[in-house]
Amino acid sequence: MTKAKPFFNPLKDLVDHFDRLIRGRLWLKVLIALLLGVVVGVILGPDLNLVSAPVVKTITAWLALPGQVFLAIIQMIVVPLVMASIVRGLAANNNPDAMKKNGLIALIFIFASTALAAAVGILLALNIQPGHFIDATALTDIDTGAAVNAVAKGFPAVSELPEKVSGLIPKNPLASMASGEMLQVILFSAVLGAALLSIPASQSKPLFDLLGALQEVSLRIVSWAMLLAPIAVFGLITRLVANLGVDVLAGMAVYVLTVLLGLLIVAILYFIVAKLTLKHSLKYFFNSVRELLLLAFSTSSSAAVMPISLQVTEDKLNIKPEISRFLVPLGATINMTGTALYQGVATVFLAQVFNVDLSLSSYVFIVTMAVAASIGSPATPGAGIIILSMVLEGVGIPAAGIALILGVDRILDMCRTSVNVLGDVVTCSTVQYFTSDDHTENKTAIENQIS
Repeated sequence: MTKAKPFFNPLKDLVDHFDRLIRGRLWLKVLIALLLGVVVGVILGPDLNLVSAPVVKTITAWLALPGQVFLAIIQMIVVPLVMASIVRGLAANNNPDAMKKNGLIALIFIFASTALAAAVGILLALNIQPGHFIDATALTDIDTGAAVNAVAKGFPAVSELPEKVSGLIPKNPLASMASGEMLQVILFSAVLGAALLSIPASQSKPLFDLLGALQEVSLRIVSWAMLLAPIAVFGLITRLVANLGVDVLAGMAVYVLTVLLGLLIVAILYFIVAKLTLKHSLKYFFNSVRELLLLAFSTSSSAAVMPISLQVTEDKLNIKPEISRFLVPLGATINMTGTALYQGVATVFLAQVFNVDLSLSSYVFIVTMAVAASIGSPATPGAGIIILSMVLEGVGIPAAGIALILGVDRILDMCRTSVNVLGDVVTCSTVQYFTSDDHTENKTAIENQIS
């Protein structure tokens, strides 16, 4: 006698099929976690008002705990990984001229793309005019609060600039590492790598091998942390949506869409550059970076995804280690293309809201400051607000403008971080394309692909 099939067998088959679908696909797990986080956040949020605010705060705090642990693990390992990667990347390149060429091309590309992004943001805001959709009379009672005061401390006066420049040289490298001052860590690592090149190989080999082991251990810890990624993303997104609410986004919808459109344009330009500088197809490139971009979106931190950026550039895109291990940490510190575009849109938006007339020199100032202020800004969530405050002060826009956009800044911060990280990857591919020995061969292959 044949045994009857259970009634729930189709459901079990569906679950098994779903499990096979997501197995080994971290990007899909992260994407599902994002969507679930949004749904749960809306259910818990103030729009439906199904749960009291104190209870929501407690629930979301516990849901966000895996995300906080994930970020803490990544941030814990970023400094040793960056230091080991930069030193080994420099020391592995025995050609000082090649290193100078790599750095020069990278800086030109970063500065040019950052200035272009800021200009795109300004042009979009001038044409869409998102500030005209906001009632400026309602802003008189805005409480700028401690957030604006804290932001105002983020930039130095002109008289303090010499001290700030000299402060980039770490007097105590260990203190810089402990406080997470990434630019100082990068400079110290670059000096250490250059010093290793200047001494005999027999003397530098022990330290070189030690840093190699440190790099491998760091990457192993990162691989363990990645097991938490989907759960971490779910908790962080749930807390964000539950605390923010949909109404806050609705009032600033045109401004948000303007920034997102600009970020999309910059991302498309990056994909075009990747197509021209890599032998791989666009589909392969997208498949290689999608997990990285999703994690950058979720964490809002270029520094947090730096280890994954290194793995993607070296293992999937075949970027030379001496290029990726130097440029990825450097890019996470100074390559803020998405942030620069955001500066352009936000400044023009607030100028429209407060009826501040901007001259041509003001627009030049915005672009210049967007490029200059990106250098050394922290690769952490919220850094864009600090940079924006510098720009606003220079063009005479009231401080209340910061309070106006703080409500939606977290969402935009996540999006622009993904573009920043994409820019780090494309910078590596661009430098390798222009410095590779088989540059002619690559160029011929690219021309064949286009034709």
